Amino acid sequence: MTPLLDVSDLSICFGAADPVVRNVSFSVMPGETLALVGESGSGKTITCRSVLRILPDTAHILSGSIQFASETGPQMDLLHLSERAMRSLRGDQISMIFQEPMRSLSPLHRLGDQVSEVLMLHRDMSASAAKKAVLETFERVGFPDPERVWKSYPFEMSGGMRQRAMIAMAMVAKPELLIADEPTTALDVTTQAQVLGLIKDLQSEIGMAVILVTHDLGVVANMADSVVVMNKGRVMESGPAPAVLGAPAHGYTQKLFAAAPAIPKVAAPTRAEKRNDTILELRNVSKTYTMRAGGWRKPQVVTACHEVNLTLERGKTVAVVGESGSGKTTCARIALGAETPDQGGEVLFRPRANETPIRVHAMSPAERIGFQRQAQMVFQDPYSSLSPRMRIQQTMTEPMDIHDLGTKAERCDKAVEVLEWVGLDASMLTRYPHAFSGGQRQRLSIARALTLDPVLLVCDEPTSALDVSVQEQILCLLENIRDRMGLSYLFISHDLAVVARIADEVAVMRQGVVVEQATPDALFYAPRHPYTCALIAAQPEPDVNRPIDLNLVAKGAGSPASWPEEFRFEGIAAPALTELAPGHKVRCHV
Repeated sequence: MTPLLDVSDLSICFGAADPVVRNVSFSVMPGETLALVGESGSGKTITCRSVLRILPDTAHILSGSIQFASETGPQMDLLHLSERAMRSLRGDQISMIFQEPMRSLSPLHRLGDQVSEVLMLHRDMSASAAKKAVLETFERVGFPDPERVWKSYPFEMSGGMRQRAMIAMAMVAKPELLIADEPTTALDVTTQAQVLGLIKDLQSEIGMAVILVTHDLGVVANMADSVVVMNKGRVMESGPAPAVLGAPAHGYTQKLFAAAPAIPKVAAPTRAEKRNDTILELRNVSKTYTMRAGGWRKPQVVTACHEVNLTLERGKTVAVVGESGSGKTTCARIALGAETPDQGGEVLFRPRANETPIRVHAMSPAERIGFQRQAQMVFQDPYSSLSPRMRIQQTMTEPMDIHDLGTKAERCDKAVEVLEWVGLDASMLTRYPHAFSGGQRQRLSIARALTLDPVLLVCDEPTSALDVSVQEQILCLLENIRDRMGLSYLFISHDLAVVARIADEVAVMRQGVVVEQATPDALFYAPRHPYTCALIAAQPEPDVNRPIDLNLVAKGAGSPASWPEEFRFEGIAAPALTELAPGHKVRCHV
């Protein structure tokens, strides 16, 4: 049988530097899923971008061929195809889901118009027919309100919601080959499970092949038929997924497995230690936004979070877990004073023990400057949080410049020090952000937040863009800094394995409300809420014999109106958060 895509002896370099991809070969059969696995910077993405010929101007293909055998036409050499012929292929027969949706989506056009453009260009559909198909695809990728998404701009959506829109754009035309570059890193595990199920459904419907670029071995185990492991531009190991995942032969593959995070084996729950030294407290925090409806229609009011109460002890970590759009990031922004809570809510910050707490949203200008030095944030999207016009040295020293800390030489020394903390080196100071991979940019964002030696760090999905080995390094780094400096973390994540590793207490959010709150031991040992159970069931494991139970995920991740009577509610009219066991709170009817 002829492969749908055959990559042979591919080598790519930038300028006169050494090749970043060396003699890479693999093939993809129709309907097959091939997983490209490796650390950030291993050459996975640049290899895939060469298939669509969307490499940077400075990149040069030194050798190799890329053959595409479409079912509707003759075999084509993609490296020698005319640019006009390539444009007809992109988005139609070959689609790509990019890792950074904010960079890939136009900020000037509504999401519905951007996704429907694919069908109008390649399928010659009318505007009404394209809209109907797009709304159906929006619903299939997990949007609860497709009409609202159709009218929204990318900046009005959370990071995970933008990623869902990117996935919908790539899949709406039902391509023969889908290249998915870290398609689920920004998604919560329940949505990830639904999207993976959607990709599988499309494969069975139309025989679509998939190249899955990922560092998540659990996703690989659930999706891949074959696996190619890359490191420093070379193929280290390849073969059928059961063989590679079941008995990895190469030392590098074994190292990736050793670093893969996992929810720990359950144990008897322990109660959180009460120290009565609170550094941050959110009291009855709610936030509503008014969305434009267009024309003469009444504006739509959206509740981002409702009556959230969180207490963070000094030197501890409170994790907030939930799906994209559940209100996690809104709570984090309110905690840092970037958003104002609705009337009745307040945030209290105590920089040192036994001091009178500061009301974050009633600070004087002098207090705010001090607060901004003591409380820093690591953002979810490293591309948009780093200035593309500033070299890394300027990016690292800018916070110290603003707060007038140290001499110029001392600032540079501090920049080098924090880069080493996150696994980078001083030679990178002269580069711009575009010269780094997604994972490296995330490490730069973490380093920048640490330059001021804060006492509180709000981490919004800080490891979502990192491969498993670097993720392990970052988590060890965050733990070491927390223990050595007494740093406190408000940790936003959708990865339960990461949360189980670093958190002292976990709050699970769904549609703006906290539905369960407990220590990790209690939460994973005896989850009570159906949504928490769905989160745990949706966590992929690097074992081909333990696939995700999509039925259990769908049951807990469905509408609150479909949950068992004990937990059921509609809108924000949720039951109270009730303590069913010491330190274990569940939102349920008692």
